[in-house]
Amino acid sequence: MVHGMTHHDFSPRFAIVTGSDSGIGAATAVALADAGMDVGITWHSDEEGAERTASAVRDRGRRAVVARFDATELDDVSAVVDDMVDGLGGLDVFVNNAGGGGRNPFLEWSIEEWRSIVALNLDGAFAGMQAAARRMVHSGHGGRIIAVTSVHAHQPRVGAAPYVAAKHGLAGLVETMAQELGEHGITVNAVAPGEIATPINGMDSEDADRTHRPGIPLGRPGKAEEIAAVIRFLASPESSYVTGASWAVDGGMLQMGPQAGSHLENDGWREG
Repeated sequence: MVHGMTHHDFSPRFAIVTGSDSGIGAATAVALADAGMDVGITWHSDEEGAERTASAVRDRGRRAVVARFDATELDDVSAVVDDMVDGLGGLDVFVNNAGGGGRNPFLEWSIEEWRSIVALNLDGAFAGMQAAARRMVHSGHGGRIIAVTSVHAHQPRVGAAPYVAAKHGLAGLVETMAQELGEHGITVNAVAPGEIATPINGMDSEDADRTHRPGIPLGRPGKAEEIAAVIRFLASPESSYVTGASWAVDGGMLQMGPQAGSHLENDGWREG
């Protein structure tokens, strides 16, 4: 058990980033390699993307370990995390980035679809972060756990009921973990991205500067690298007194509730 850790006591060398075959996860793996960490990289369906991320990590002089990871195969999650920790030689930072959802009216979701999305975004996150935390507690060196949630952990979205519910749940899990793991020198925080120009949205970072979003104060989507920069800070010694927090990285999107609501000119939003 670690008491009264200062930021000088924490020197991260080993990180795992789930869902790091593209987008925010890939950018985060590279950012943590730039910060001097060896990185465990996971993929679900895009092994080639994971190998590209691994090459970028190795180009920075760091080691990369690659593994397939399915957050919905709950009985296997902890074993995959443990294998990656063993392959790296330790674990200081765990970034739960794997997630996703679909679009459907609330009245049309099937229970099977609901359970699949909740399993991916909440059950799998619990299993992965618990496995990571157990290794960090056992090592006695403290740690950083960061969950990538969403602005929809704070505000809903039409057509995304199971995703929104799971992200709200994940945000609550982060807060409770922060309470319980603090005595071990482990901080637990969430990063809540807004609209980010990633392959899952059919965009890349260059598209962010070419895309106008009048409803976002900064006027554009974000870039994966901008999310990764905040994660890098939360994974660093400098974030030593930040825990249980949710960092919205959304260009100001969440500040637009009443403003956007009173300025909508038609009912198109009801269709998602």
